[in-house]
Amino acid sequence: MSRVGRKPISIPSGVNVDVQGVSVTVTGPRGALKRDIHPAMQLQQDDGSLVVSRSTDTREHRALHGLTRSLLSNMVVGVTDGFRKEMELVGVGYRAQMAGEKLVMQLGFSHPVEIVPAPGITFEVTGNNRVAVVGIDKEQVGQQAANVRKWRPPEPYKGKGLRYVGEYIVRKAGKGGRVGGKKGR
Repeated sequence: MSRVGRKPISIPSGVNVDVQGVSVTVTGPRGALKRDIHPAMQLQQDDGSLVVSRSTDTREHRALHGLTRSLLSNMVVGVTDGFRKEMELVGVGYRAQMAGEKLVMQLGFSHPVEIVPAPGITFEVTGNNRVAVVGIDKEQVGQQAANVRKWRPPEPYKGKGLRYVGEYIVRKAGKGGRVGGKKGR
């Protein structure tokens, strides 16, 4: 049996889980999330916990067991605490600011980059070089952060670009490691 799938999901007070066939709706203080699960997965709701079980022991159902439990757990965490991805801008002249709901960044291009958040997502700017993507859906937060980072991913020579906070960039030496005076030797 799946080690992840068999763990019960604890439902905190103030969170309501509604199961209607294959449709699951989780409502909490930060909002509501809805997702359809695979018909082979069954949900049992006890007092204060939710348990996912599978109908057969086939390879596909074993894989879906842990996945379904993780998705439902992320929904419960999202409506109670929410999710947050933080990034930092590294580079001379790289900066970010808010213009209404839009995120406006200077990333070394001849023009500013404006990004409109997806529904349910908000941006937060700290200082002028830290950007946070905040929302209740973990998938949406991660995708929006990846879309922002795509504008200027960190490069390996100087480390300039948009990087996640705590991300380690493997640096390369560049052309300075050459031995000898002239080319062709």
